[in-house]
Amino acid sequence: MRRIHLLTHQHRTPSTNWTMGLILAFNAGAINAGGFLMLHQYTSHMTGFASEFADGLALGDARLILNAAGALIAFVTGSAVTAILVNWARQHRMRPIYAPPLLLEALLLLSFGVLGGTSALFTRMTPFAVPVTVLLLSFVMGLQNAMVSKTSGGVIRTTHMTGNITDFGMELGKALYWNRQGPERDELLVRHDRLRMRRAGSLIAMFIGGGYIGALGFQHVGYVCVIPFAAILLTLAVPPLYREFTDSTGPLQLRFKGLEGWEMKTQHQRNKDTDGHPARHD
Repeated sequence: MRRIHLLTHQHRTPSTNWTMGLILAFNAGAINAGGFLMLHQYTSHMTGFASEFADGLALGDARLILNAAGALIAFVTGSAVTAILVNWARQHRMRPIYAPPLLLEALLLLSFGVLGGTSALFTRMTPFAVPVTVLLLSFVMGLQNAMVSKTSGGVIRTTHMTGNITDFGMELGKALYWNRQGPERDELLVRHDRLRMRRAGSLIAMFIGGGYIGALGFQHVGYVCVIPFAAILLTLAVPPLYREFTDSTGPLQLRFKGLEGWEMKTQHQRNKDTDGHPARHD
């Protein structure tokens, strides 16, 4: 349980960043691949949407422009919401500052899993000529990507694998490089970073594994398969938030007690002033 609390804590360590990254990479892979089967679009592929926007401008195709603009705006909005929630939690001296955006993501995915197949809301077309579902999942991916970026200082990204595949390929090239031996060339020896290579490979594997599970789930049971992924996020977000709001020694409780004490003191002073200066009756 303590490990779960640390995953969303404001104080970060390489191990907690890494654990969070692996879990969310699996989750992103499942949502992205499964969403493609249902919507025929990869909702975390912002590079593709940016290219689609440019193609739409060049071809004069308003539909392409609207589709891409909708996904891009939703992704950016999700990222902005994460920044707002994390900074709000930090200013209110919360310890699990990354739990609020994680909880929001879980609730959105849960509603998508429960209502996606039955509610007309998720299939309704938007002014961007795409269903609400596309914008929702793009928003969720922006929410998640910004959160992981903030926790790791931009080192770990979970909703797209371009950077991870690039890192893996670079380290692989260094590992395969043939070094000429000789003391005079020691400073020129090429050495690969095993940790960086292992981390990039692990993120890629988790993303692909999540994509495989998500694709099978969407194919066989539909939207309901999202519920277990939402449950994973709820498991990460709810316990630390519950502890934060119920711990009598936590910053929030101490702040509430301080406000209550200030209100009681103010009310006492008002009563005292009233007693000392009784109301006049003409």
